[in-house]
Amino acid sequence: MANVSHGRSDITSHPDVNEMRERYARMLGGRDVALVDGPVFLLGLYCAASPWIVHYTASQPALVAHNLIMGIAIGLLALGFTRAPERMYGLSWAMCAMGIWMIIAPWVVGTSPDKGVIINNVIIGALALCLGLVCAASAARRTPMT
Repeated sequence: MANVSHGRSDITSHPDVNEMRERYARMLGGRDVALVDGPVFLLGLYCAASPWIVHYTASQPALVAHNLIMGIAIGLLALGFTRAPERMYGLSWAMCAMGIWMIIAPWVVGTSPDKGVIINNVIIGALALCLGLVCAASAARRTPMT
């Protein structure tokens, strides 16, 4: 009977080793903030659902639609960060702008917001701003200086 078991061999003798190493480096090149993608998506999900969680759907109908749209936008940014990080991390500054907007939105979009609505949006905005800054710092560190 023939010996069909493959012994452990070193990959350095493989004819395509250089191409495989380059492909592996490209695949992992944009993943240095992969741990941020999940929290950004969860933040977007919470932002979209927050009017029902904090119970201000009746008192702030404009802010309900606003937070739903902003939550979807943050979630889509997170999916973009995951799917095409090398192209999307330039939009991390947009994430920072969205965070600042979420902080001031209760007074601009809402009508006489109560304390719970303000705290909710300030926390969402601060987290979006912080996560956006982490992504922006990572993108700036990865971009070669010319």
